[in-house]
Amino acid sequence: MIRLGEKIKTLRKQKNISQEVLASYLGVSFQAVSKWENGSTMPDVILIPAIASFFGVSTDELFDFNLYETEKQVEEICHEAWKYRYTDPTRSETILREGLRRFPGNHIILNNLLYTLDYQTRADEVVSLCTTLIESTKDDEVKYDACRILALCYKENGRSDLIKPTLEKIPEIYFTKLELMATLLDGEDSYKAAHMQKNLSAETLIDMLIIIGKHLKEQGEPEKAALQFRIAQKVMDAFEEDFLETKWFKETVYEYTSDQRKELATLLNP
Repeated sequence: MIRLGEKIKTLRKQKNISQEVLASYLGVSFQAVSKWENGSTMPDVILIPAIASFFGVSTDELFDFNLYETEKQVEEICHEAWKYRYTDPTRSETILREGLRRFPGNHIILNNLLYTLDYQTRADEVVSLCTTLIESTKDDEVKYDACRILALCYKENGRSDLIKPTLEKIPEIYFTKLELMATLLDGEDSYKAAHMQKNLSAETLIDMLIIIGKHLKEQGEPEKAALQFRIAQKVMDAFEEDFLETKWFKETVYEYTSDQRKELATLLNP
């Protein structure tokens, strides 16, 4: 604790600012900053990225961690947590919380933590964490993923007025890294990227067809709507014969779109 407090104090003095200025930026009292600096308390983990951003350093620098070793250990923590993300989110969260005790405020761990939180019952925590990452991380991948998750959280909690402003923070990109990797790399790297992009593209196409169909149906154009629904159905059916690459996936596109097939059956035969 004393080590972090001393680091904050050193950085603050180098920047030639008072405890009150730092406290105002972080939205805490100057007494809280004073307690950090004298080692009696620690900043909340949610504040660590913001503190690092304020001083223009990485969270690793803030804690004097070895960058290479930190990245390696953080990757191991997140990989272990990912194993349980969908089957046991509570266990996944526990692994990530333990990781944060070792690497407070690490934005990669915090980003992974968002995937374990329920957007409705823990909306305040999701919003706070997303906002912190958006404002403080220097990693665009983390920043824009936090924007996406924040927009989803607003959607699930009926805050439609906040969805568009949040999504507008994400730049429009007409290609993906996976697409370029599949096209420009060779061998296993190209093969893996192509598989992932194939499934992602199929899932996105199905989602877009259903969204377009629902809009047309609401606008009183059932024929056009049915056309979109049938195309989506054909896309899903086409993947029934696909094989499962177990190294990277737990289900095929056909298997994980079973709920959408049921929804389409209802939409086509109300």
